[in-house]
Amino acid sequence: MENSLNKYLSDLVVEYHKLQNFHWYVKGKDFFTAHEKLEELYDYINETIDEVGELILMIDGKPKASLEDFLKLSSIKEAPAQHIASKDIYKEVLNDFEHLLKTSKEIKRDAEVKELDVVAIQMDDYIKEFTKSIWMIKQVVEA
Repeated sequence: MENSLNKYLSDLVVEYHKLQNFHWYVKGKDFFTAHEKLEELYDYINETIDEVGELILMIDGKPKASLEDFLKLSSIKEAPAQHIASKDIYKEVLNDFEHLLKTSKEIKRDAEVKELDVVAIQMDDYIKEFTKSIWMIKQVVEA
């Protein structure tokens, strides 16, 4: 479980920085809306990073804490530091959030088998939030 949670933590850390990058480099007619929404998303991911790190400690694990480790473990790829259209950003974020949702569900199932209730319960919150965010982002991407 510790390894799965550290991989999840790593995905979240890379996603946080990716969202902040997009927040800085977003272009388009909906700049103000996208800029604000991206800040909202990276603030949520930042809170989640802290919770997952603490969750690892609660199960007597050791959360990874170096950027080197996060980049090695993460399945999410960094974004280049360049201007990007908001619609392209949303497509990228949609893909990443679908990955995070899938991972949340896998960790929840594994936690239930191992009777790690605190982990399973916490994953429920992430499943709910990522599902809602995916639904909202799809309204933009599929418009």
